[in-house]
Amino acid sequence: MTIFPPIPASSGVLQPGTPAAQLAPLASRPLFCQKIPAGFPSPAADYTEKGLDLNTFMVQHKEASFFFKVVGMSLSGVGILDGDIVLVDRSVTAAHGHYVLAVIDGEYTLKRLYRQHGVIELHPENPAFKPIRLVEGNELQVWGVVTGVVRKLRV
Repeated sequence: MTIFPPIPASSGVLQPGTPAAQLAPLASRPLFCQKIPAGFPSPAADYTEKGLDLNTFMVQHKEASFFFKVVGMSLSGVGILDGDIVLVDRSVTAAHGHYVLAVIDGEYTLKRLYRQHGVIELHPENPAFKPIRLVEGNELQVWGVVTGVVRKLRV
């Protein structure tokens, strides 16, 4: 098994979605600082404490972060669904338990990284899929760590 360092962003191996560094600042939206248990804010709380810019909220490392569209249901058990957009940060060092964008023998996949007792596995979060155990001869590159998920709800 060969474990490579992360793929350089300039490699051209992967054509990611929108680089976070190219995102224009969003118009800041009001952030109501009142806890709501799946209801509406109280009419009495018609003030806001600060605004919320989703780019600032989601992206910690602008130059190293990229958005990707998810295809498949292997992470549905943790709420990452087909059609969702994931934010992948290349500056975060992948550790045991992180969700990662990995390249195994040239194939890209989103899975949870398990690294214990010298064994490396990539686990789905859906019982319909099997874990991928890396063995001698496999090549693994961790492209980045998933740090966020974006989804539009159907209305």
